[in-house]
Order: sequence, then C-alpha cells, then structure tokens
Amino acid sequence: MVRTREPRHKVSRRFGIDIYGTGGPSLQRRLATPPGGQPRGRRRKLSEYGLQLREKQKAKAIYGIAEAQFRRYYKVAASRPGVTGENLLQLLERRLDNVVYRLGFARTRPMARQLVSHGHVRVNGRHVNIPSYAVRPGDTITLTDTALQIPTVTEELRSGRPVPAWLAREDTTGRVLRLPERSDVELPINEDLIVGFYSR
Repeated sequence: MVRTREPRHKVSRRFGIDIYGTGGPSLQRRLATPPGGQPRGRRRKLSEYGLQLREKQKAKAIYGIAEAQFRRYYKVAASRPGVTGENLLQLLERRLDNVVYRLGFARTRPMARQLVSHGHVRVNGRHVNIPSYAVRPGDTITLTDTALQIPTVTEELRSGRPVPAWLAREDTTGRVLRLPERSDVELPINEDLIVGFYSR
C-alpha cells in the first residue's frame, strides 16, 4: 500500500466509506461526518473538476496505489479496445494483492499487500512477491504454510466471506475463472468521472 501518515479513519471519513475495511463502531459513528466536523450536506458543492478529482483519489485510496502507477493503469486502459473506465477497473481488480483480499485470505487490502510482499503467496506454485502482478484466467493462488498459521488468516478463511463470481476458492486454494467484469466490482466507484479527469 502507498504509505500515508494520515490516520486511516480520517481518509475513510473524507470519502464517506470504509476505505481500508478496518470497520469498527468508532468509524461507523463518524463516517457521515467529514474531517473538520461539518456535516457533509452543509459543505460547498464541488465543481465538476472537484468531483472528478475526488473520485480518482478515492479509487487510488481503495486500491492503495500512487499517482504515477494509477496514471499508468489509465494509459493502458485507454489503449485497449472497449470502455476505458471498465478496462481500468479490470486492471485494478486483477492485481495480486486485490485478488488475495477478494479470495478471503486477508481481512483488508493492506493486509493482503503485506502477505504478498513478504513472500507468503504462490501463483501456480511459484512465489510471487509483487503486489501489482496481474493474474490471468486459470491461475491458482495459494498461501504458504507459514501464512496459514497466522491467526487473522485462519479467522478470515473461516468467516465465509463471499468470493466474486470471477474467482473461486476451495478450502485454501483460489482460482481465477475469468477476467473480472464491471458487474463484479461492487465498490462505490464512478469510473466515468475518473476517465473525465484524465481526459481533460
């Protein structure tokens, strides 16, 4: 994840959603109030540019990506056939750290990123420690024996969190069935605003 010194709850309150998946009653109580204490509805209305910038910043925060890398993803998405915004979300969803999170191996994306970076994830039997690695249909994702002994990992495996339709998990083995589609991304992201930001 991109390192930030800003408190995570403050980032979540800025966008009105639980960005990092940390949850907790304290955050839920304050989620409707942005940093600064003024209720969301009483703030000055954002311009079109402000809305586009905010949406781009929100997507970056959710996936934990720096500006330069996010811009590269956009350029790749724009160069591919199809809808640019959907291409962008597909590229973000295919990141290995995101897939580890989506498979229910980690409680949050930052935790998934740490598992990958520390060498606890195998793709098709080979160690991969690059969080931005793009998975492909047919790939098999597993964790090392050491990772499977981490209490938080075992708790998540038992939690029964649903896995998106483009992935499958049997016990401690995950598989990529197909490329993700727009309907597979349930995150509150308006990709059209992000495309509008970079198209200026």
